[in-house]
Amino acid sequence: MSRLPRRPAWALASALVGSLALAGCGSDSGSGSGSTGTGGGGDKTYQIGISQIITHPSLDEAREGFKKALADGGIKAEFEEQNAQGEQATLTSIANKFRGKDLVLAIATPTAQATAQAITDKPVLFTAVTDPVEAKLVKSNDAPGANVTGTTDMNPVDRQLALVKDIKPDAKTVGIIYSSAEVNSAVQVRMAEEAAPGLGLTIQKKAITNTGEVAQAAQSLDVDAIYVPTDNTVVSAIESVLSAAQSKHLPVVVAEGDSVRKGGMATYGINYFDLGQQTGRMAIKILKDGAAPATMPVEKQTDFKLLVNQMSAAKAGVTLPQALLDRADEVIK
Repeated sequence: MSRLPRRPAWALASALVGSLALAGCGSDSGSGSGSTGTGGGGDKTYQIGISQIITHPSLDEAREGFKKALADGGIKAEFEEQNAQGEQATLTSIANKFRGKDLVLAIATPTAQATAQAITDKPVLFTAVTDPVEAKLVKSNDAPGANVTGTTDMNPVDRQLALVKDIKPDAKTVGIIYSSAEVNSAVQVRMAEEAAPGLGLTIQKKAITNTGEVAQAAQSLDVDAIYVPTDNTVVSAIESVLSAAQSKHLPVVVAEGDSVRKGGMATYGINYFDLGQQTGRMAIKILKDGAAPATMPVEKQTDFKLLVNQMSAAKAGVTLPQALLDRADEVIK
């Protein structure tokens, strides 16, 4: 006589969550149907899907950190990794393909939105998502409410914008190029607009829809400095922004460390490999302990490092103040 399988811990938690589980994502991002996990452990080899919006060092680091955490935690896993190369329709196709996985990692906001819409009965973890609530991935950061949770890379936009004044004290205007399709970017632009008056700055916005528009947008800016948020579309074409800025001798402040290494002048940034590891440890709790994503708070990093690129500043004819160099955690020369 066959026995019915034991209900995993996440299923019990799902019953407790009740209607909250239905509020995990808004109508434009899909809706969660329950708080899921797998439980168990032992010798099982888990099937894990990893979906990524585009190739970029920060996102790549988050992916590798995630995999490293699972390996360190003794999780046996077979990973299927897919990269949409910036195509939204491809993200949806990948998400549908991953429906049968034990767990899915979605890297960056558009990826997480597509995955959350397609998968409502398996655990979905996100990383490198700026504002999970604004993106309608979770009901709240403290109580996600459905099958989706993860880690946010919300950056200190106000502190980053203040770097403009550190580098160029007489700056009055800052240009921001951002993708109109990325919720994460809209959030950062709004934060920059809120912080700007207190710094004596005004923001000039240029919305783009694809990487091919970045160069023209950068050239059209008539500003004293440029700020590049964690926008997947713009960052993937950051060389165009840097080229325009160098020709105009403009400071470029960016939102994450890899963009500094590519030529941005300064940032207060997080470590994306560590963020990925943090997400991996959340996956271990779900896979080994049967933890419920619905009740797992969204996690974040709070240790921001000051990185400056003295070499790129010199190429743009910008002199970085010694005081800024002295307090930097890392200086690229």
